[in-house]
Amino acid sequence: MKKILILLLLLISIPLVKAEETEDLAPNAKSAIMIEASTGEILFQKNKDEKLAPASMTKMMSMLLIMEEIENGNLKWNEMITTSEKASSMGGSQIFLKVGEKMTVEDLLKGVAIASGNDAVVALAERVSGSEEQFVKRMNVRAKDLGLKNTNFINATGLTADNHYSSAYDMSLIAKELVKHEKILEFTSTYEDYLRKDTKSPFWLVNTNRLVRFKEGVDGLKTGFTDEAGYCLTATMKKDNMRLITVVMKEENTSKRSADTTKMLDYGFNVYMVQTILDEKTTIEKKKVELGKTLTTEIVPKENITILNKKSDDQKNITYKTNINKIIAPVKKGDKVGTIDIIEDNNIISTIDATVKEDISKANFLTIYLRNLKEIISGNGSINNPYQLGV
Repeated sequence: MKKILILLLLLISIPLVKAEETEDLAPNAKSAIMIEASTGEILFQKNKDEKLAPASMTKMMSMLLIMEEIENGNLKWNEMITTSEKASSMGGSQIFLKVGEKMTVEDLLKGVAIASGNDAVVALAERVSGSEEQFVKRMNVRAKDLGLKNTNFINATGLTADNHYSSAYDMSLIAKELVKHEKILEFTSTYEDYLRKDTKSPFWLVNTNRLVRFKEGVDGLKTGFTDEAGYCLTATMKKDNMRLITVVMKEENTSKRSADTTKMLDYGFNVYMVQTILDEKTTIEKKKVELGKTLTTEIVPKENITILNKKSDDQKNITYKTNINKIIAPVKKGDKVGTIDIIEDNNIISTIDATVKEDISKANFLTIYLRNLKEIISGNGSINNPYQLGV
């Protein structure tokens, strides 16, 4: 998955709030926030750290852990999961799993992402961690890893429970991590689908996020509702090279949560733009390799580098300088081989890791010997330097 580097214009670890003077873009919400996904910068906020019931927006963390299990190879899309009695008994929104019913990981995740199925998410949680309780422990550990300061989970569903809470800002950070897993957006952007397609009783899935259908570009992410939480929505939309994430909590009804979300998205895309400094696929330097099967390698940023600008402002004049170490095989893509200084007005504003574009295997002894022998014969090498670069 693509990871996007948080490049801030100031050397601080907290996001910049760019919309201090903005009108209330979510007048009907108790709490709200809008961030830009690649930088994490806050474009609008309203009571962003207030602890509130997140309802089914909780399932974003559940989906994040499941996607990570899949991408780590611990869970397969086509694996069949057998429904337990507990999963089958879940109330609220559901896909009506029966005890003993088997369903693939992919279909269960569709049931979570599209229809907010409580039974589906518990079935997945039990498969990943053995029980929902153990899965929730992992949810809270992951919350700490993400730096969430106002979140505590008691269950994987978001059903009302004492001491189960989060904040608009924390929800946006979970969403920011979740959208890095692009496969999940295939589900969250689907307005309608079917489960049990090849049976006598196919089950119609309809997305609880109506903006997926009625606002072009919206491709997620998760709704929520309980009497305690009110109507909640984490939405995301991508336009050109910018992705925005919005969260509204404790709205009065679905119409108002959609209206507030739409107002934030329209403002964000009208006012802001993302400037790409370096793309993670762009070669910034070629470097010799010692002991490698290949003699040279291409150096790339470990992650994309972007900054956020107002459209009304001039684009920043950003340059960079590389500091690459000696490269000795074997080296894997993603391994740090040096750094890249990001420079604005002759000042280093950030330093990021550099890596190789492709894995580099170590050459065998014979290849190294013949390579060095060629160097010696040509007069460019010496016996005192048996591992000289093969060039």
